Amino acid sequence: MAGKVVYMNGKHKQPKTLQEAITFYANPDNCLDYMVNIRWPEGVACPTCGRTDVVFLANQRKWQCKSVHAKRQFSAKVGTIFEDSPISLEKWLVAVWMLSNCRNGVSSYEIGRTIGVTQKSAWFMMHRVRLAMQRGSFMKMGGNGGEIEVDETFIGGKARNMHKATRARRIPFPGKKDDKTIAFGILERGKEIRTMVIKDRTLDTVLPLIREHVQSGTSVYTDDMSGYRGMSLTDEFFHGVVDHANKYVDGRIHTNGLENFWSLLKRGISGTYVAVEPFHLFRYLDEQSFRYNNRGTKKNPTSEHKRFDLAMSGIVGKRLTYAGLTGKVGETTIF
Repeated sequence: MAGKVVYMNGKHKQPKTLQEAITFYANPDNCLDYMVNIRWPEGVACPTCGRTDVVFLANQRKWQCKSVHAKRQFSAKVGTIFEDSPISLEKWLVAVWMLSNCRNGVSSYEIGRTIGVTQKSAWFMMHRVRLAMQRGSFMKMGGNGGEIEVDETFIGGKARNMHKATRARRIPFPGKKDDKTIAFGILERGKEIRTMVIKDRTLDTVLPLIREHVQSGTSVYTDDMSGYRGMSLTDEFFHGVVDHANKYVDGRIHTNGLENFWSLLKRGISGTYVAVEPFHLFRYLDEQSFRYNNRGTKKNPTSEHKRFDLAMSGIVGKRLTYAGLTGKVGETTIF
């Protein structure tokens, strides 16, 4: 969890609502104070050589390293998802606040209207924020009596609703009815969810993912999909199965927690984003997983500014260019 932000001048309180955030971050000094706290909690340091006795250039709102080397002048955006963006921090921080707190997501059109940028710029901004929301962990889920739900769902439009050109591109051969992408989820009840895009639902695909993320000996609950049936042949997990053709709950055995998450995800995709390209789907999974994992509960209440701080804590050391986002540099794949 991110700690409480202490601003450089010590006079400001952190905003708690979107209205307060818009007002507060309209002041460039407040934005800079916040970014300094996020980037350099121990004091500003040159990102190239690490020297700490840098000089602040007030007119340019940059710092200059006393050592002579390339890129000796740097801003608070350097080394973050905001690097090389001509869009001001006053707009960036409001966009991060909105995406991290809107339960069903927020469209690039709405972001563009709110902060005064084009839809194309807002779309690019949102994907950079989703990159900051990505969370990786080497810690396995389960253990200590934890219960795990595993499920998958299909994301994508129906062929009959597609434009002819889109249908020809996405469904190039006859016999394939829909162009669906498979989203796979692992949920530890009462704790976190991890999601990813998979190429198929076979045992050879799903079992290695379960082994990677779940401790052996944990209770794992699934539906009766054929790809999970081979799990019963191993003694790594206690495998509970519920057949949805007959019932949805069998005591502790059910996948209703994940079904709830898929409902939230699809509500955002269908209602807010309308259409999502398959090779971008993992980014929308990261976004929804971030909000779900940092939701407020009775035992662990949270607030909008805390969720905003958590999103901002992931901005450092990540970079996404427009060429990389659109697949113009290298090869973009979903697996």
